[in-house]
Amino acid sequence: MARAIDRRAARTRKALHQALLTLMLRKGYEALSVQDIIDEADVGRSTFYAHYTGKEDLLRSGFQLLRQELKEAQSTVRAGAEASHDDPLGFSTAMFEHAARYADHYRTMIGGRGGAVTENEIRLILSEMVRQELSSTLHGDTIPRDFVVQFIVGAFLTALNWWFERKPKLSPSQVDAMFRNLVLDGLSPMIGGERRLVDGHAESRDED
Repeated sequence: MARAIDRRAARTRKALHQALLTLMLRKGYEALSVQDIIDEADVGRSTFYAHYTGKEDLLRSGFQLLRQELKEAQSTVRAGAEASHDDPLGFSTAMFEHAARYADHYRTMIGGRGGAVTENEIRLILSEMVRQELSSTLHGDTIPRDFVVQFIVGAFLTALNWWFERKPKLSPSQVDAMFRNLVLDGLSPMIGGERRLVDGHAESRDED
């Protein structure tokens, strides 16, 4: 019985998330109401509030899927045989690819309340991931660790917004290569080895 309830709850949450994404493209996030969402998802108001406190809560919860996707991508980078150092930017390729898949949704939120929620959720997720990576890669204490984390995350969000607003025709791999090249060059004294771009990706290079 519990398993059946869990599956039903999962279906309800999926329907609500899909309704949110659909309506964001149709009306924009700012114009949406909870009533719009439950009508689109064909669920009752009490059912909606059994899962979420409002549309911002629904939007935030969707980032749990993004968190899992980025963690899986980060694990793949760690496991790469060619990587001689852990990569504090192990999230970046997957994050740019995710943004490309949902570019229209990101654009509907940039500048409004939804954009603030989106940026804050991304910042929290990426800060957590970068902080974990830096625990094993950062050497010395000249620069505070939290400053380095915020520098990386801030640079990523700047690159993401620049991409959407100024150069939307660039591919995810192109903007990722530019981001990684600039940030890894700056981090190289702290994580060991010099960095250079090889086929669009950063590669460690230690001195002989």
